[in-house]
Amino acid sequence: MSTSKQFDVVVIGAGPGGYIAAIRAAQLGFSVACIDEWVNAKGGPAPGGTCTNVGCIPSKALLQSSEHFEHAGHSFKDHGIDVAGLTLNLPQMLKRKDVVVKQNNEGILFLFKKNKVTFFHGRGAFAGTAEGGYSISVTGANADTLSAKHVVVATGSNARELPGAVFDEKLILSNSGALAIDAVPAKLGVIGAGVIGLEMGSVWRRLGSDVTILEGLPTFLGAVDEQIAKEAHKLFTKQGLKVSLGCKIGQITPGANNVTVEYADAAGAAQTAVFDKLIISIGRVPNTIGLNAESVGLKLDERGFVAVDDDCKTSLPNVWAVGDVVRGPMLAHKAEEEGVAVAERIAGQHGHVNFNTVPWVIYTSPEIAWVGQTEQQLKAANVAYKAGTFPFMANGRARALGDTSGMVKVLADATTDEILGVHIVGPMASELISEAVVAMEFRASSEDIARICHAHPSLSESTKEAMLAVDKRSLNF
Repeated sequence: MSTSKQFDVVVIGAGPGGYIAAIRAAQLGFSVACIDEWVNAKGGPAPGGTCTNVGCIPSKALLQSSEHFEHAGHSFKDHGIDVAGLTLNLPQMLKRKDVVVKQNNEGILFLFKKNKVTFFHGRGAFAGTAEGGYSISVTGANADTLSAKHVVVATGSNARELPGAVFDEKLILSNSGALAIDAVPAKLGVIGAGVIGLEMGSVWRRLGSDVTILEGLPTFLGAVDEQIAKEAHKLFTKQGLKVSLGCKIGQITPGANNVTVEYADAAGAAQTAVFDKLIISIGRVPNTIGLNAESVGLKLDERGFVAVDDDCKTSLPNVWAVGDVVRGPMLAHKAEEEGVAVAERIAGQHGHVNFNTVPWVIYTSPEIAWVGQTEQQLKAANVAYKAGTFPFMANGRARALGDTSGMVKVLADATTDEILGVHIVGPMASELISEAVVAMEFRASSEDIARICHAHPSLSESTKEAMLAVDKRSLNF
């Protein structure tokens, strides 16, 4: 092992939180190293973390491809486009997904070079304290030892296993295996009706699978505004997704070519289902095993997360943590914002992350996106509010697109009219939600957005109309 290499900042992990923290710290004039152990198919570096390699990016690639396939088989006819002999080339679809991932991996490596971030391909872990800071070991093909005054832990998360159902990525799949199924399963089971379960269930349903989703909670998408969740459930059911709520999972038994799942349904009746593949998406756990936190006394909480304060400071001086490995929503964009904020705090600046305006998106079709508080949260907090909704069926652009499902919903303070939450189910909700985020960051009222000229015809007019509806003066519905 070579002599320790000295840096101002060492970032452990090159996912969205880590690589962004490294780049921002370098922009601020620090000497920065970033360590990451993800490998590509050829054994080379694959920075970007779960998001780029087996999460956000590849799932969106397959969602887009599978949506094209479904359009070609169903809705193209309405547009006067007849497709004869439609076939699925799944290997090509998966290959395209891998190309998209590779482009993102290479983009991050380019950004490291551009910003003079030194990249180390291997596993980073604490090796003890060093003069003026901490010693970090890099294990792998290019083993090394680094030292730095500041360390940013950005090691991300792993899929949570269900007790008694170990991921083999052949029959029992995590998000990773769900993205690489080499043949469309006739019957696909999904445990967990969260973001990953719904997105992966949607991909394989569009490609021909009979998909059943088993959810333990009695309500569908409990974190989503109830009215929006009910609309989404209705639309997904119409598409053919079978969603069973209130299920208590029992024995899971993998066979030679299938998986048997025993469970009790919402009424308590015993049920048995046999699937060709089973995706388990019941949440994620922090990736702190192997970090050697105990060597420096880094405090972890009872769930294994790195304990941090509001500024992402850990129990140790000059050690920070961001992203999935700390409290808060496990979202790539939340991790990025924390990464920027930490780099700026290291530089003595005032980094800023507003958890109240972090948007959420589920990239199904229709998409679901929201920011701020739900109607049920406002009721529970006894906050007086006004609500306005506008359906996409009354929007000209949505009609032209051929996708009029869903609505925009706005919640505003009954007294001040400040926007408290915006909830969307419908086409391009992931893009439409940004206007709501900006509005809420500037503490806009619904009247403010209602008075802004929106392009016609555009889906964004539905947001304006929902804002108008808060005051019961929608113009097109």
